[in-house]
Amino acid sequence: METMKGLKRSHYTNDLSKAEIGAEVTLTGWVQRRRDHGGLIFVDLRDRFGLVQVVFSPDQQQEAFAKAEDLRKEYVIAIVGEVAKRPEGTINPDLATGEIEINVQELRILDSAKTPPVQIDGEKKVGEDLRLKYRYLDLRRPEMQENLILRHKVMKKVRDFMDQKHFLEIETPMLTRSTPEGARDYLVPSRVNAGKFYALPQSPQLFKQLLMVSGLERYFQIAKCFRDEDLRADRQPEFTQIDIEMSFMNQEKIMSLMEELIKELLAEVGITDVGEFTRLSYAEAMERYGSDAPDLRFALELVDISEIVAEAEFNVFSGTVESGGQVKGINAKGCADFSRKDLDELTEYVGIYGAKGLAWIALREDGINSPITKFLSEEELTGIIEEMEAEEGDLLLFVADQPKVVAAALSNLREKLAVELELIDEDEFNFAWVTDFPLVEADEEEGRFVSLHHPFTAPKDEDIELLTEDPAQVKAKAYDLVLNGVEIGGGSLRIHNRELQEQIFEILDLSPAEIEEKFGFLLEAFDYGAPPHGGIAFGLDRLVMLLGGLDTIRDVIAFPKTQNATCLLTEAPSNIDQEQLEELNLEIDIEEEDLL
Repeated sequence: METMKGLKRSHYTNDLSKAEIGAEVTLTGWVQRRRDHGGLIFVDLRDRFGLVQVVFSPDQQQEAFAKAEDLRKEYVIAIVGEVAKRPEGTINPDLATGEIEINVQELRILDSAKTPPVQIDGEKKVGEDLRLKYRYLDLRRPEMQENLILRHKVMKKVRDFMDQKHFLEIETPMLTRSTPEGARDYLVPSRVNAGKFYALPQSPQLFKQLLMVSGLERYFQIAKCFRDEDLRADRQPEFTQIDIEMSFMNQEKIMSLMEELIKELLAEVGITDVGEFTRLSYAEAMERYGSDAPDLRFALELVDISEIVAEAEFNVFSGTVESGGQVKGINAKGCADFSRKDLDELTEYVGIYGAKGLAWIALREDGINSPITKFLSEEELTGIIEEMEAEEGDLLLFVADQPKVVAAALSNLREKLAVELELIDEDEFNFAWVTDFPLVEADEEEGRFVSLHHPFTAPKDEDIELLTEDPAQVKAKAYDLVLNGVEIGGGSLRIHNRELQEQIFEILDLSPAEIEEKFGFLLEAFDYGAPPHGGIAFGLDRLVMLLGGLDTIRDVIAFPKTQNATCLLTEAPSNIDQEQLEELNLEIDIEEEDLL
């Protein structure tokens, strides 16, 4: 292989245009394609910025031509040549450099390459596992590089915006103590403190609150966070937050400032016409959409008909209402002609979310068709049709069950129908703030209350008295930002008073000893004058995924893990040898074959 000695790159490919015709240039990059055309060899030379066609001719430079006969895809080369205008009829309007080519005078082959298992030029689709195993090749693809460029631009815009608003970027520890109040922590054994462990942070929550106590007033960080939880398309064991905290700000001011930030980020992808950010209370979102992260790009709202059918002869409806459940429906407009097979598939689908069945009424041209109308009075049927604003051609779909099941089944059915009926404008960015969340909810398995957000979220002032009487009725000073049905950020005003924070811990069934062990340092900090403060954290990976119109955050992370939390490239996690275990004072109590 040759070297770059004596050569220095003069241009990137996208620097070149008709203005450089006649100039001598030095370029470096990879061979995208090689084509042998009757005595001339054409190579598409690729660097990070684009492609340019280079031409090898035996008449111009015999040595370079001879070397070019050995070139194959992904060889790394340097060339020296003259920029020339392409011959008439060979201009490529789809290429930024499509009007020119480089007549090569010198070729150096800097490295050869095996045939790549991943297609760099997108000629053939490959499975994701193969892409992840050879991620360094996958990242050569222009679309993947565009994803990472978008991520870079978003991060830069965040930093510029926060700096303009007087925020300080401050790093917080990666090795901290375990305070598992949500997902499981990743633990790191300490060699010098035998038998003790650090935890990787699930978020910088406690540290950013301590920074507010420190009087720094405005903090942000693009922070790495870690959660040992089951994965899906928008989750990774390590992920990145745009983490923000500020003092002496109320909820409305925080939300308004964050809207400014989001609009600036949208401008990075050319979106300047952003509508109003919808405001929904948690109760309203659940009532109308069955979800606290509703997609508002389409209607299909849930309609409660419980009162109408409370006395119906149809016991599936009336019995559910009597037992404290509810009956809700969706008007799938224009879908009265769904076949029985279509309806059976929808019934099977809602069953995934716990629904025992799916009732339906089709308002067809030849009359009402439904297996349940014979159990409904004319008054009840008329009431349902009016309540659901139904008309001829509509299909009414109902689930009767406990509220959680109804919400889960119909919210997911709503999204499925929107996709199948092509109701979603994929170019629309629809934002909604969801506020007034419950502070806590009952965990039936553990038999105690758990925080809906986290235990440092402040209750609404007017609900503080309910903390001792009925904690489940207390609303929080919390707010989530939802984009197209995906939660991209969540935040709250925080508790900054020791007595109130201790009261919340007690409601969460933490003993005084547990409170002191896990959070004593935070409570002590509150004894020294803590300002009112609040903040928010945005999921950077999710946000970039949505801005890029992608389906998974794995496409916006350079080296992601699989859904099994493994790295196919490095084969992490891996076994460690006995000597390392002994240094860490650890023993592995697993059968040897389980480690293989």
